[in-house]
Amino acid sequence: MRVQEMNGKWIQSNKLVTPGKPLVVSFWATWCKPCVKELAAIYENLPDWQKETGVELVAVSIDDSRSSSKVAPFVSGRGWDFRVILDVNGDFKRALNVINVPHLFLYDANGNLFWQHTSYAEGDEAELYRKIKEAVSKK
Repeated sequence: MRVQEMNGKWIQSNKLVTPGKPLVVSFWATWCKPCVKELAAIYENLPDWQKETGVELVAVSIDDSRSSSKVAPFVSGRGWDFRVILDVNGDFKRALNVINVPHLFLYDANGNLFWQHTSYAEGDEAELYRKIKEAVSKK
């Protein structure tokens, strides 16, 4: 499936995975407060997590055509420098059976789905980190 990066470039969704590295895919929206809190918490920890596990993060915005123009300023205003995908028509969301956001997927270093989680409560990022370490150690 083709997905659109924030810079407007289209890529195949399987190109989001870097072979040998675990991947967190977070479905979110600018209007979803729990989504923003979750991404902020992950982003705060990401440099340490990457040093230890090599994990990568891709955030998939489900903002529709009316609000998708807000995504880039929203992301840059927070200084987030991870990869952001725009799912304006909801095709990627439907393909992965995402009903509500936030919805997070963790893929292991072989690109297999390892774990998924919906909703967000403060501290959930600690569970995510445990799952990332499990996914890395299962090689």
